Amino acid sequence: MSRFPIQTVDSAPEASRQAVEALRTAFGFLPNVAGTMATSPVLIGSLIALFGKVHGGSFTEAQIQVLLLTNAVTNGSNWAVAFHSALALEQGIDLSDVSAVRSGTVPSEPKLTAVSRLARTLIEKRGKLTQEDSDAFLDAGFTPEQLLEVIAVTAASTITNYTANVTNPPLESRFSVQA
Repeated sequence: MSRFPIQTVDSAPEASRQAVEALRTAFGFLPNVAGTMATSPVLIGSLIALFGKVHGGSFTEAQIQVLLLTNAVTNGSNWAVAFHSALALEQGIDLSDVSAVRSGTVPSEPKLTAVSRLARTLIEKRGKLTQEDSDAFLDAGFTPEQLLEVIAVTAASTITNYTANVTNPPLESRFSVQA
């Protein structure tokens, strides 16, 4: 038996069940990484609090997926790279742009370039952005509030990326083409 079982709504600790159900509703299924998180009510509760804010913020869902994919690549989380590649494609991100992010470069669309570049820089520099880093994002048409919002997206994806790296959940078959 794995030290990190994939919980279900029924097997998760009582304190995790509401968060598990919310994620199952949001995705139409419970991602395996969320099932492993559910063992810790603190971890799954932290993710669900950020999840609602991230997906209810000012970025489009396509921009969010580019941020999440960039973070997954930068954090070396294979499960999350496959998952967010598939979700980015579902959001209409061009395959060449998804491939660019996966290879460590940037998408061709200027706003997606700006969000991807900021996400990678934020992680690589551990939040110590230069004025040039910030200006590049702001000059692409984003606001200071959105720059700070990227930190929330990064926090949410760090929870998922690190959990996937620690627990190594199996990748769902529907995402295997993106592995």
